[in-house]
Amino acid sequence: MSKVLDLLLSSAVPGVPSRLLTLSFVDLLIIVFYFAIVLAIGFYLKRFTRTGEDFFMAGRKMTAWVAGLSFISANLSSLETMGWSAMAYQYGMLGAHAYLIGAIPAILFLAVVMMPFYYICKTHSVPGYLKLRYGEASRSLAGISFTLMTVLVCGVNMFAMAKVMQIILGWNIHFSIWVSSITVALYVASGGLLSAVFNEVLQFFLIWLGLLLIPILGLVEAGGWGPMIAAINVQHPGQNFTSLWANLGSAANNPMGMHWTGMVFGLGLAVSFGYWCTDFLQVQRVMAAKNLRAAQNGTIIGAVFKMLVPIIVTMPGLLGLAVLSQRSGITLVPESQVAITGGHSYNEVLPLMMARYLGPGLLGLGVTSMIAGFMSGMAGNVSAFATVWTYDVYKPLLYKSASDGHYVKMGRSCSIIGVFIAIGTAYAAMLFSNILVYLQVLVMFFIVPLFGAVILGMLWKRATPAGGFWGFLAGILASFSIFLYIHIFPDRFDAARLNPDHVQYIALSPLAKDMAVNMYGGLWSLLICMGVVIVVSLLTGPKPDCELVNLVYGLTPLPDESHCPWYQKPVFWAAIVGVALLAVNIIFW
Repeated sequence: MSKVLDLLLSSAVPGVPSRLLTLSFVDLLIIVFYFAIVLAIGFYLKRFTRTGEDFFMAGRKMTAWVAGLSFISANLSSLETMGWSAMAYQYGMLGAHAYLIGAIPAILFLAVVMMPFYYICKTHSVPGYLKLRYGEASRSLAGISFTLMTVLVCGVNMFAMAKVMQIILGWNIHFSIWVSSITVALYVASGGLLSAVFNEVLQFFLIWLGLLLIPILGLVEAGGWGPMIAAINVQHPGQNFTSLWANLGSAANNPMGMHWTGMVFGLGLAVSFGYWCTDFLQVQRVMAAKNLRAAQNGTIIGAVFKMLVPIIVTMPGLLGLAVLSQRSGITLVPESQVAITGGHSYNEVLPLMMARYLGPGLLGLGVTSMIAGFMSGMAGNVSAFATVWTYDVYKPLLYKSASDGHYVKMGRSCSIIGVFIAIGTAYAAMLFSNILVYLQVLVMFFIVPLFGAVILGMLWKRATPAGGFWGFLAGILASFSIFLYIHIFPDRFDAARLNPDHVQYIALSPLAKDMAVNMYGGLWSLLICMGVVIVVSLLTGPKPDCELVNLVYGLTPLPDESHCPWYQKPVFWAAIVGVALLAVNIIFW
């Protein structure tokens, strides 16, 4: 039996890099215990999910703290922690913008401005809001595109986790995919969103416990923040890796090849607001809160923790810049050069720092935190897929008149089916040379245009059903067109390369790297979407005001918080977080 297990866990793929870490018996025991716990939670919570409201929206009983931790944990996958640690190694402090300008303003906007509409109209999903605001056509387009995107993103997460386990531990990639996938399918199908939420809260603490020692011990080794920054500057002269804003005056002054307009309007507006305000995977968590104030405060709690995430994500990348080359003789290279040099890629900076600082037991906790992160992201995608498929595709288009129990059964079934479809897309992801490009395409092409249609629908009562539908569709098509334009070469199409002659028109500089191009591409698709919504709306007839009550500003009576103490009001706490964000940007300018 042990020989069979060794065979399953070993890498059988020729040319795969040797494992970076070796686990002790204690480490393996921690991992097995974690899998047992998440399955137990899922099966225990099944008894509390008998109705559709229970299964898809956790009964709308979550407190602000539970909703907030789940909200941020659903985003804190190991694909993100590893990817943005790699981004910090490659681009320095600019990588932290994904958590500062690229998250906090949008999360606060969601809490204060958009959450009242989502919560008051009692919709089960963001596509459900589109149905109420624009009609069935917009809801169907959003529902179909979102279910497709969610399954594909889930598959990419599965593949990424399996690849990480293969490289870090030497596990067989097929074994990793199937074990993680079946575990997630079982606990989400059992307890629905309730199970996903409680496991995400558990996974949030595991991720922090597993990764927080890296920046602490790394700063001790480097001698503190100042010596770490000095070491980075000495080893990388002429490249400003240690500033948030000072190097964004020109595309030539920073390693990302980006002007500040791309960071502010591309990432900070288009991509960030699109993702945090209209990606149902995120919004679903706080919509499950017990009341509107809990939903708003839970979102703000998520913003606070999001501001802290660079400690465990950006810091390992900066520490890698400071200590790996100087003290270990290791210099990381792009993924495309690994096969040539036989070295380590940017993507391996977090595992390398784990191997450097975590001993037996702690290493098991660190690896468990990465598995927890992947499973948190997968569970979020599966539960969001089940809700949108059931309420925005299956119910309106395939089976309109069925009992609540029937839709609960459909939700459980499609959770399992969605996982198996995602397994297929995980294997399909192996065909792509760059899964990050693939992932960005899936997220940005659908979510950014969705935000354009939703925000105009909320703030402008003149927006019409035709305007919402055609604007959303135009934004999706524009995003695909921009992607094709910047990757087309005279001799072939290569998704891993950019055409500098085309890039300069999209990202305003031929020096722009992938991240800069994606941010500007998101901005153009948002502007195109909103432009089409406005033009088509002015040429077509709007809905009467009586049909827009609780859906549009000016026609929605917001709850009166006069009886609420000032220190419990969401606006007060949003202002506090906003001031803290401003201070962080000034300190690390």
